[in-house]
Amino acid sequence: MLIHPIDFRYGTPEMKSIWSEENRFRCIIETETALVFALAECGIVPKADALAVAACAPKASLQRAKEIEAEIGHDVMGMVTAISEVCNEAGRYIHFGATSSDIVDTATGLQLKQAFPVLRVKLCSLQDALLTRAEETKSLICIARTHGQHALPMTYGLRFAVWAAEIARHIERMDEIFPRVAVGKLTGAVGTAASLGMDGLRVQKAMMQRLGLQDAGVTTQVIARDRYAEYIFLLANIATTLEKIAVEIRSLQRTEIGEVAEPFGANQVGSSTMPHKRNPVKCEQVCGLARIIRSMVEPALLNNTLWDERDLTNSAAERITFPEASVLTDHCLNSMVSVISNLVIHEEAVSRNLDAQQGLNLSESVMIEATKRGMPRQTAHEIIRKASQEALERKHPLADILAEIPEISAIISAEEIYGLLNPKTYLGLAVQQVDMMIQQLRE
Repeated sequence: MLIHPIDFRYGTPEMKSIWSEENRFRCIIETETALVFALAECGIVPKADALAVAACAPKASLQRAKEIEAEIGHDVMGMVTAISEVCNEAGRYIHFGATSSDIVDTATGLQLKQAFPVLRVKLCSLQDALLTRAEETKSLICIARTHGQHALPMTYGLRFAVWAAEIARHIERMDEIFPRVAVGKLTGAVGTAASLGMDGLRVQKAMMQRLGLQDAGVTTQVIARDRYAEYIFLLANIATTLEKIAVEIRSLQRTEIGEVAEPFGANQVGSSTMPHKRNPVKCEQVCGLARIIRSMVEPALLNNTLWDERDLTNSAAERITFPEASVLTDHCLNSMVSVISNLVIHEEAVSRNLDAQQGLNLSESVMIEATKRGMPRQTAHEIIRKASQEALERKHPLADILAEIPEISAIISAEEIYGLLNPKTYLGLAVQQVDMMIQQLRE
């Protein structure tokens, strides 16, 4: 019986497979095998036994491990016993010198090692899609909004470039935290490595080299969970950026604005009762799932506040936080790559909204020019503010009203006023910034 929507609605096959129960078991087998090889390399166990473990351990069955767990009430010992059974005589060295957390935390390191590249590829794909759209629309002038109100003109390209730069920072963060997060350990029951004596750190080094992981340095019985919290922080941060983009697209798709639209299939249904509807469902889904991903931050933090050298309160939470946050973030990234790549831009609506206020949204340009020509900046601001309010009340072009004000017309001609209120003349460095960001990120 399927219960969780990750099982039947959300997530990509590659990320779901990483956090599957079967892959978790395979990572446990790989970790136990690496331990025996490390023991052999350090001369503690025969090399022949390590080779036998490598040949036989993959035959271990998750089902058998669960049967043993049901009898003894210990999941790791269930897996250890199941692996030992298939390794025959060599099985006596399975788990030698290790405690449960040595194995499960290192297996988590392997899963994270698998998850990071999947997420990174999706982030790079989204960045590339945003840069492509930025280049396509770098000169498409639109109205910018602050506080939900018309502000100054900008370009769609600048909007896409800002988002691309934010995604680029997430890629940088991911590369930075990877060596801190994807780690393993072999220091025993309380972190002293007493079970392996003076060979402890040497065995740990050999084990981690075989697994392609960094060791966690000094530990208690468990790897400190600040590392894992950093991973969950990253996913929450990424999800929030995706939500930010999705919220903007949803807003711009409002009927009254109508500048953009999510891709909509020929046979897609928008509403069960309103046949005309084309809802931004993908963006809405991203916004909803971002809430769930962010909710993983608190348990990730609390997982680090364990009693003494450890307790088990982190375990149950991590069985949920790691797969849910990883799978849902990957799902949202996948969705946003599709949305951005296929986003429809209605240029006629963009133009209509840009001109809706008949020049009011360029009042700053006249104020700046008046100041340049000798009028005190505050005086210019007050005159143009009053003129703008009059234009709003009369629903009249601002240029006509400004041309009738003696203080303005004495220093700026009517023709110049109309020029100053042309959106094309007040874009600043919008296009240049887009070009700069495209070049910077693609290099």
